Amino acid sequence: MPLNLFDTLSRTSRVIAPLDGKTLRFYCCGPTVYGPAHIGNFRTFVAQDVFRRVIEQGGLTTLHVRNLTDVDDKTIRDSQKAGQTLTDFTQHWTTKFHADCAALNLLPPHVEPSAVAHIPHQIRMIEKLIEGGHAYATPDGSVYFKVSSFADYGRLSHLEDRELKLGASSTASATDSDEYTKDSLADFALWKGKKADDGPNHWPSPWGDGRPGWHLECSAMSLEYLGEDFDVHGGGVDLIFPHHENEIAQSCCATHGKFAHHWFHVTHLLVDGGKMSKSLGNLYTLEQLGERGYTPVEVRYVLISGHYRTPLSFTLHSLDSARQALQKLAKFDKALREVTSLSGVISGTTPGPFAGAWETLSDDLNVPGALGDIFGIINKTKPASLTPDEAKVTLEGFHFLLYALGLQLPSLVEEATADVPADIAELAEKRWQAKQSKDWATADVLRKELEAAGWIIKDNKDGYQVLRK
Repeated sequence: MPLNLFDTLSRTSRVIAPLDGKTLRFYCCGPTVYGPAHIGNFRTFVAQDVFRRVIEQGGLTTLHVRNLTDVDDKTIRDSQKAGQTLTDFTQHWTTKFHADCAALNLLPPHVEPSAVAHIPHQIRMIEKLIEGGHAYATPDGSVYFKVSSFADYGRLSHLEDRELKLGASSTASATDSDEYTKDSLADFALWKGKKADDGPNHWPSPWGDGRPGWHLECSAMSLEYLGEDFDVHGGGVDLIFPHHENEIAQSCCATHGKFAHHWFHVTHLLVDGGKMSKSLGNLYTLEQLGERGYTPVEVRYVLISGHYRTPLSFTLHSLDSARQALQKLAKFDKALREVTSLSGVISGTTPGPFAGAWETLSDDLNVPGALGDIFGIINKTKPASLTPDEAKVTLEGFHFLLYALGLQLPSLVEEATADVPADIAELAEKRWQAKQSKDWATADVLRKELEAAGWIIKDNKDGYQVLRK
């Protein structure tokens, strides 16, 4: 069953199919490696991972390219604050990013190019743009793209609906920021002339020492690994303007291709219904959530539980709900295995009785709808009443969908052997939260209170049990 996916450019749902009939080639804007990626960043990367898994489960070969931005205003600024070379600084955060990706069960991209390693490619693209009359150099050694030279500028974000002033300027400053907060059609930097604040972070070019502008790297690297025309380009909705608009302009003007034929954008993650912010203390990383006792698979479950085109409000309570849902999935898996006597990794080649969930998932990556279908099957299926062959087909179909969603089942938590009074349950939960906060003294006091009342706590990696002494 083919995947229908919404295309930001045409604003329609279109069937995903490779242009060459063989390999689906897609490019995803990767992280800027100047600090830990937060869960808002990972909502986009997890959605892209589900996209790739669904494509591959559907029988297509993929070529997945995701870049690393290791030179821009932020990496240069923060590496110098840290007293480190740009290479050492960005490598540290790249390693951290890779570890988080592995924990979240993201398939690694087939190619992961970095901006610094492809500076020669970016310089060659700038030369083509200047030769074609689409870019110009300034006296300070910078080079700017001439937006007025590309008639289709704004087609992705439909900027004809905005009141924006076209401000191409021959006096644009080399201090033009890589940050994408300026909502303007002014000419943008392709090459930024060396300035004192850059320290040792500059490279030679025909226009003088400097370094690439932020927008250029993706165009140069997608051209290198995917060609002038490729199937899908992905990223967060915050990249539509100006980053992806600028990519389209510079790529189409430097080549004879049409660049990306399908645009796949993931909507914002909210925290407790509002914007994530360091000042509000709600900008969570995977490590911070781990310190609170939550696992990466629980985080992944929450991140995929809302449709990728709908803002998702993240709460700690949603992680508790994810834990319960994953336990239910794990119990179903265990019950089926007991009937079939199968163990180890289960690989299904078809969705079997979960065909409805697969059909839902193939309709614009409707993960929440597919999860609803999966639990609907679970609720009406009694594994003990199935024959071994029926249970095997069900188990394989179940794992076919789990793989597409990238969900790894947790260990089952044993159910408590006694009814726990409300006051005891409240004490136990306070102790658990104290432990997750590493408030060992409080946790120990509460443990002793529970023991004095005739109860003991049995901890495990996913939670705890409250048992009578």
